[in-house]
Amino acid sequence: MKTSIEKFNEWVLNVKEDQDLINELKIMKDNKSLVEDAFYRDLEFGTGGLRGVIGAGTNRMNIYVIRKASQGLANYINKHFDKPSISISYDSRIKSDVFSKTAAEVFAANGIKVFIYKELMPTPCLSYAVRELHTSGGIMVTASHNPAKYNGYKVYGSDGCQITTEAAAEILNEINNIDSFKTKYSSFEENVKSGMITYIDDELITRFINRVKEESVLFGEEIDKNVKIVYSPLHGTGLKPVTRILKETGYKNVVVVKEQEEPDGNFTTCPYPNPEIKEAMALGMEYAKKENADLLIATDPDCDRVGIAIRNGEDYVLMSGNQVGVLLLDYVCSQRVKHNKMPANPVYIKTIVTTDMANKVAENYGVAHKDVLTGFKYIGEQILFLEKKHQETAYILGFEESYGYLSGSYVRDKDAVDGSFLIVEMFAYYRSKGISLLDKLNELYKKYGYYSNYLNSYEFEGAQGFKKMNDIMEFFRNKVNELDGVRIKEIKDYDKGIEGLPKSNVLKLIFENGDSVVVRPSGTEPKLKIYISLCGKSVSDNDNKYRSLIKCVEEYLK
Repeated sequence: MKTSIEKFNEWVLNVKEDQDLINELKIMKDNKSLVEDAFYRDLEFGTGGLRGVIGAGTNRMNIYVIRKASQGLANYINKHFDKPSISISYDSRIKSDVFSKTAAEVFAANGIKVFIYKELMPTPCLSYAVRELHTSGGIMVTASHNPAKYNGYKVYGSDGCQITTEAAAEILNEINNIDSFKTKYSSFEENVKSGMITYIDDELITRFINRVKEESVLFGEEIDKNVKIVYSPLHGTGLKPVTRILKETGYKNVVVVKEQEEPDGNFTTCPYPNPEIKEAMALGMEYAKKENADLLIATDPDCDRVGIAIRNGEDYVLMSGNQVGVLLLDYVCSQRVKHNKMPANPVYIKTIVTTDMANKVAENYGVAHKDVLTGFKYIGEQILFLEKKHQETAYILGFEESYGYLSGSYVRDKDAVDGSFLIVEMFAYYRSKGISLLDKLNELYKKYGYYSNYLNSYEFEGAQGFKKMNDIMEFFRNKVNELDGVRIKEIKDYDKGIEGLPKSNVLKLIFENGDSVVVRPSGTEPKLKIYISLCGKSVSDNDNKYRSLIKCVEEYLK
């Protein structure tokens, strides 16, 4: 196995393209720690594809790593399909357009027909293209909501879902047998001329928008759509599809946050473009106050997550993914029951770190639930299982606490176009009846219990950080039997492949009082994530319990 220094020297000899990489390698030359961090491993390829910091090295996102991954994927596709093809989309991140064209050049050189969007387009549009164009797979160049220094490469199967564990392992095996500097690739422009690379027609985007419109659960019911909305795409891909669907469905009183309207890979106004965090929503909140808006919505760079804030008197309240998900589930179920549109044997799907309050709501409407591992790909997988049994119409909603929602089976990943549309419809529906979303949420709390969910993330950068995270997981796995004076009744170790789910390095600690803590390393960032789920007498009661519990957890982390 080559050392970091050996790999670095190989790159110095072979990197002839991308002046940014050449310059970075020169800077690294006399800094062993920079070399070690950039070359101590190959960027990990898994069910989420690749994600990492942009730059030079095997542990970075660059055209050489993209070529190697694409060559491995091309080998896999050619082994499994007689008439191979692939769909490609990309977001607004630094070098996303370059990486998407780099990948297309590799696929075309390997005899794989490429369909690529002519401009940046959301992740759900990629999943839709794979399904509608019947391609052998797809890739989305994005790092989702990560900071500007990151980019990524998500891989999708022919069903429009992110690839399975088995497919990822087979593709990784192909990648591992490839020399980074001996991949096949040919000119993008020449392949466009020859027809090996084709731009996706605008008509497909129209079909996608029309399909999302079908997710309305008004079923002809009239509501007042003159709600004042402020929208921010956070410098990403959501601008055109989100504003288009709102306009075409009658929500015309929409103001776009001007400073965040255009694509910008540096995310100048929101360095961490994640609608889960308050800082990313700050400019939109200012706009909402200035415009006296009823609702603020914001989508992340690849438009698969959506966050909201709603007016409460003179101020605005940010709502969590769990709160919005519970509200959407109740809204979809109540409307389907009201209009006699509930399918036979209905089911909703959520991740294991998402609020259990949703299960209470589902039980009230006679809707079955399925809990899956963290990551929307597992929700997409469950929709596929239903489709194979010709029961996909039974699926009514899937959501995860990290602001991802999907109400139909037309794509197999979370969709912030659909999410934005349904949230606006739900908001306008209740507003027409003189009910705010906060009123509705409190009504649900009184009925099902005061559930609160908390997420804490801890960064562990580089090789040493990776080791520390593994050590912490083993500590919680083997040496913790109580937290904050409350005994742990059960530890669910998903690394053993329990509850019919794939193996995953995730622990769920369930306490005697019914509260729980989930501990897992992020699959896409150098972070350890701690999810705390509490159900108490009130939100303030939960907050007090949380402060005491997280203090205890952090003592263990030290």
